[in-house]
Amino acid sequence: MVRVGIVGLPNVGKSTLFNALTRAGAEVANYPFTTIEPNIGVVAVPDTRLQNLGKLIKPKKLTPTTMEFVDIAGLVKGASKGEGLGNRFLGHIREVDAIVHVVRCFTDSRISHSTDFPDPVNDLEVIEFELILADLETVGRRLEKTNRLQKGGNIQYKEEVSLLEKLKEGLEQGISARDILLSDNHRQAAKDLFLLTVKPVIYVANIGESEIGENSERVMKIKEWVSERNCGVPVVAVSARLESDIAELDPEDTVEFLKELGMGVSALDRIILASYKALDLVTFYTTKGDETRAWTVKQNTAAPQAAGTIHSDMEKGFIKAEVINFKSLIDIGSPAKARDKGLIRQEGKDYLVKDGDVILFRFSEPSKK
Repeated sequence: MVRVGIVGLPNVGKSTLFNALTRAGAEVANYPFTTIEPNIGVVAVPDTRLQNLGKLIKPKKLTPTTMEFVDIAGLVKGASKGEGLGNRFLGHIREVDAIVHVVRCFTDSRISHSTDFPDPVNDLEVIEFELILADLETVGRRLEKTNRLQKGGNIQYKEEVSLLEKLKEGLEQGISARDILLSDNHRQAAKDLFLLTVKPVIYVANIGESEIGENSERVMKIKEWVSERNCGVPVVAVSARLESDIAELDPEDTVEFLKELGMGVSALDRIILASYKALDLVTFYTTKGDETRAWTVKQNTAAPQAAGTIHSDMEKGFIKAEVINFKSLIDIGSPAKARDKGLIRQEGKDYLVKDGDVILFRFSEPSKK
């Protein structure tokens, strides 16, 4: 399952946001390190296509695809050198697939801040700096080791040294690994370094309830900071406290409340979908028996591997995939009509699953000995 870590300085609203996303009831308090061991919650990915498939097919059960959100303890300046929870914090980040970086933009004298006053750009840079320092240490250790190994004349190590030197130079200039390793080949080559700043990131500006729908000056500063780096990272403005209150409402009341606020969709849904997009994920659907279900795979996943997300036997015994686009199925009105009209395609092992595919996998059952 995909894991997204919620990070930031102490008392920026990470646990409040986590509770709103997951309804998990993690402790929220006005002191650093309320969260020590990570809290983990499973969240359904918002999906109107699945709802529409449910209306068309009318299964007894609709099952959305899910993500895990992890509420990680607050980082402090000097974490890369062991300050605060230091290495434990950084270790928890290494275990997630993407990062939601929460930045405090609200003012509340009742809630302490690591500095005297919320300064979102400074807070961003503290976290970024600590993650870059941690990566720089990782790269430095590997470079020292690989330099020794390449003295034997192995070209593999020569190429690795070149990549590590490129990483070291960029990190020393304050550039994150995600903006240094721009090619898939370089990212793959650096995969076993488990770098922190190579992970996809979404910035969440935690604003006050009174600032909903406004272009807060602090939010604009975050967007300018991101824009200056040309990194294309999404910035989502959210009032974690308000979203936590909304999460307690019944679904019908939620819709009405969002309308009153002039919000078509909750900020939580935008965070989930931004995380999904940042990780380059797509959704495909299966409908079997009484259940219609959504599944998550990486972009450009081949059909047998997509089948393997359902069950390993389906990947091993893969024969073919019967595929129709979601929109085509909705337009034609039923799977039976789609089959009669020849709209369901037969795809083989080389087929790359597309977002919105509705798939029936054909596979051979493993022999029983």
